Amino acid sequence: MTQTDDVTLSNAKGNAENVVENNVVENIADNSKAITEQQVLIAGGGHVGLSFALLLANQGIASTLIEKMSYPTISPNDDSGRSHYLDSRNTALSRRTVQIYQEIGLWDELQSHACRIDSVQVSEQGSFGRAQLNKAEEKVESFGQVIENAWLGRKLLLAAQQAPLITLIDNANVSAVTQKADGVTLSFSYYGEEGHEQQLQGSVLVACDGRDSTVRQLLDIGTTTYDYQQTAIVGVVETDKAHEHVAIERFSPAGPLAVLPLTDPNGDGNDEYQNGYRRSVVWVCPTGEEKCYLEDDAHFLQTLQQAFGQRAGTFITAGRRGAYPLTRVLADKQVDGRCVVMGNAAHTLHPVAGQGFNLCMRDAHVLAQMMSAQVLKDADIGDPTLLKRYEKARLSDQKRVIRFCDAVVHGFTHPNPIIKLARNVALVAFDKLPNIKPLVATYAMGLKS
Repeated sequence: MTQTDDVTLSNAKGNAENVVENNVVENIADNSKAITEQQVLIAGGGHVGLSFALLLANQGIASTLIEKMSYPTISPNDDSGRSHYLDSRNTALSRRTVQIYQEIGLWDELQSHACRIDSVQVSEQGSFGRAQLNKAEEKVESFGQVIENAWLGRKLLLAAQQAPLITLIDNANVSAVTQKADGVTLSFSYYGEEGHEQQLQGSVLVACDGRDSTVRQLLDIGTTTYDYQQTAIVGVVETDKAHEHVAIERFSPAGPLAVLPLTDPNGDGNDEYQNGYRRSVVWVCPTGEEKCYLEDDAHFLQTLQQAFGQRAGTFITAGRRGAYPLTRVLADKQVDGRCVVMGNAAHTLHPVAGQGFNLCMRDAHVLAQMMSAQVLKDADIGDPTLLKRYEKARLSDQKRVIRFCDAVVHGFTHPNPIIKLARNVALVAFDKLPNIKPLVATYAMGLKS
């Protein structure tokens, strides 16, 4: 899905030592040697699609990206400030995702609108169980960064527009996918010109076109879905207490809740001396109850206050909020011949632990590295055998994340008092027993997949 405020980066070549999860690819040579005439077609130009195109460009692989929405016209010098002070959505980037953006030379551009997470507090409303992770104890720079979606999208789009190996086609509707032994053809038409169909030829097609993926449907790939019967209320609030780079995860009878630290309007979220008061909020409620939280600021703030107590201070201002029904959607397969489904087209998850986008980025990074290895061997980057190897290599990480998210959602919303006691004991054990925190923190940061 494309953010209307989206954006980009300049093409970066070099970086001779990219590390790939699970040892999928080893000893990759100088990326500047990976220039190839083979081309990747990418359907869907949101955060995952743009990021994947930039990862490929960093390996010297050209791509054509087709997006159904119209991209805004952006100058690198336009509005570098925060024009959506209380209205933007935000994403928690794991340390591994930050490392990936560092590899392609984009993190310096992103960091000014990102706020690091130094500590994570987990507790349940009305119960004794609580746990905390601190960066000093785990000996890490941070557990991740919270970034404004509008800024992330802006920088990704600008980068793609400036990358010679990336061709962007927007305002276009994909209508057909045809595969042959040596390539794939994608048919599309521009909106308003449906009678004038055009075609693109490529070695491989990667679909990053969202939960309701058109390409996935054209390939007749089915899905397994589960309706959580929950709706996420997402927005930005302001508190009278500085966040001090602390992320708070709180579980209530209605569902999981979170407040995450954000940058101040004109400040840097990684400045040791700056105290920010803006926080990103994810409030999960039973579907059907969202209207009162969207339309009544006072009621929303009061509800947050009751759920969080004084852990975040007093909630004093609420920005515009959005409601997003929560449904898990898993593609029955992620590879079909020379086609790959990626991002939310492959797996749309509950946002409880902020793992969805980070999982997508690990997928994108591995596939880009595997394609680069093919180029260095003068082999076919769309070889169906290679793509099946990619799918197999990523399944264990994906399954682990999916199981974890579902266990947290169901485990912390179950009303049985015995289960409630067990989960609070587990929280205390997690907080006190040695060697557990480092393992959990490593997985949460995406450093072990």
